[in-house]
Parts: sequence; C-alpha cells; structure tokens
Amino acid sequence: MAKVLQITFDCADPLGLGEFWCEVLGYVRESPPEAETWEEQLRLWKVPESEWNSRNAIIDPEGASPRIYFQRVPEGKSAKNRLHLDIRQVPGLTGEERMAAFEQRAAELVAMGAERVQRLDDNPATGDLGIIVMRDPEGNEFCLD
Repeated sequence: MAKVLQITFDCADPLGLGEFWCEVLGYVRESPPEAETWEEQLRLWKVPESEWNSRNAIIDPEGASPRIYFQRVPEGKSAKNRLHLDIRQVPGLTGEERMAAFEQRAAELVAMGAERVQRLDDNPATGDLGIIVMRDPEGNEFCLD
C-alpha cells in the first residue's frame, strides 16, 4: 500500500509562504473542515487570533500532488537545504527555449519575493539540462527545472 506524502516547511509566516507556493505550483489553500472561512473555523476551535498564522496547508486542486504544510517556528533558516524542490516548469522544452521560459518565470517569482541564486546552462558533457536555482521569500532553495 502506498503512503501519502506531505511536504512540511518550517517558517516564520505560514500564510505568506503558502500564498507564494500556491502561485509557484498552482495550488490552493486547503478548505476548512467545518466552516466557510478559516477565520470562522479558527473561532469555532477557539484558537486565539495570535495563533491564526501558526500553520497553513495548501493542496493540489486536482489531488495529484502532495499536500504542503507550513508551520511557524521561532528560529530562522540558518543553512543550505539538504533537500529542495525541483519545479518542473516546462517539461519537454530544451535549449534556449527552455532557458527563456525559466528566465520569464524567475522574473515573476522575484517580483513576488523570491531570490534568484544561479543560472546553470545545458551541459552537453554530462547531458544535464539547464536550470535556475532560486530561494523562496524565507530562503528555502528550489530549482526551476
């Protein structure tokens, strides 16, 4: 039996980081289980307003990809990720067409608070296709791949 995968981010701003990743991945915020809005749901659960941004979950609206969970932690990110996400932005494209699409998307993500780290072009010697390495608004590395 296959297991269900959830990806969890430790972060300072679960709602804000969730909005960023919704835009990157085409995800939506998970719906509250009982109420119309999360504010109503949190009031039903008697969660203090100071904790309303302590966690957040986003989901693939088609249900095909893993749920992503964001939890607030007191400490900031301090080192390079040992694991990162590769965002398959343009499957099937190669060469300059691929890199031009990445450049456009990287510029859009920078406007949303991401940081561009590095462009790596195709490497014919290894067969690697080009990528752009990015960081989300809280410094988590990911690649446009």
